[in-house]
Amino acid sequence: MKTSIKLSALFVLLTAGVFATKVAKADEGNADVNPKAKEVVSFKALDHDRGLKINFAKSESGKSVVKVYNKDNELLLKDIVPSKTEVSKGYVLNGLADGEYTMEIYSNNQVVKKSIHVYQDGDQKSFYIAQ
Repeated sequence: MKTSIKLSALFVLLTAGVFATKVAKADEGNADVNPKAKEVVSFKALDHDRGLKINFAKSESGKSVVKVYNKDNELLLKDIVPSKTEVSKGYVLNGLADGEYTMEIYSNNQVVKKSIHVYQDGDQKSFYIAQ
């Protein structure tokens, strides 16, 4: 009985090893020898839902630029973010008029575009990011 359990466990380990090896080899042609950390821009609501907090996690230091446009493509805000690799910055949106806005984030030769909808919700301004 003990022998069959040991053999079953060994078989499971060998099978898992074979599948792991196949997956690793299937991507060999596209693999980068020195992979870089992925550029990450994440969004979170500020306290009391006043606006957005943008977190930048860059693989190397370099300036980032945040631009906000209205629906007529007029530039409302241009902000240069410090050149550190990890930065968080908040943007208060409750002063904007109701409507559609576009936020563009330029970071390490990449552009992230998000559509933001600002609207009146009862007695306070609210917003959401369209995906």
